[in-house]
Amino acid sequence: MKNLIHNHWDEILGPVFDSPRYRQLHDFLKQEYRTKIIYPEMHHIFTAFQLTDFADVKVVILGQDPYHNPGQAHGLSFSVLPGAPIPPSLRNIYKELMTDVQFKPVQHGYLADWAKQGVLLLNAVLTVPAGHANGHAGKGWEQVTDAAIGALSARGHVVFILWGSYAQKKIPLIDQTRNFILRSVHPSPLSASRGFFGTRPFSKTNEFLKSWGVTPIDWQLPAKVTALDERKN
Repeated sequence: MKNLIHNHWDEILGPVFDSPRYRQLHDFLKQEYRTKIIYPEMHHIFTAFQLTDFADVKVVILGQDPYHNPGQAHGLSFSVLPGAPIPPSLRNIYKELMTDVQFKPVQHGYLADWAKQGVLLLNAVLTVPAGHANGHAGKGWEQVTDAAIGALSARGHVVFILWGSYAQKKIPLIDQTRNFILRSVHPSPLSASRGFFGTRPFSKTNEFLKSWGVTPIDWQLPAKVTALDERKN
């Protein structure tokens, strides 16, 4: 079994990591990183799994693939590195947080604090070529992330937040008798005003967690992020 993540996810995803399809993906990525600019940096590919171990997952916020511009992606969906401008979709997420849970605005888009509390910030595809959104779709990452979603579904008591049609394609992987799905349009500026604002996903998530006897998420982010810290204390 490969030790790629260095926590219990290696055991959960071991059959996938040992599969011929993953070996093909690995060989493809070696060539891609050697010859192109790929995001995130190689050591950030599995950040979502590294920060939120399998047993610790309370919530999944599913994205499509990493940001494809410089200085943004670091392995967490919707999150950007400290110092990067806050992307438009995340600005809309912050607006909804402000009305939903009295979130105090922050001037960064670094969401690692959520991950450390049990929010798996997972992209369906974990790498992307610079400037080419969804450029690594269909190359094999879906096998890995679908297996993760399926394992969490079977474990149960997870809130899945699925924004937009792409994320909602994963609904068949989720046992809705053991978990809860919150769905809406995507927070992108193109769609947020058509059914994202006012959906209160953050307070609803905490209501479901509390109903299961699980500690809710403190959605308030620290005001300042002075150093990149992607390890649990």
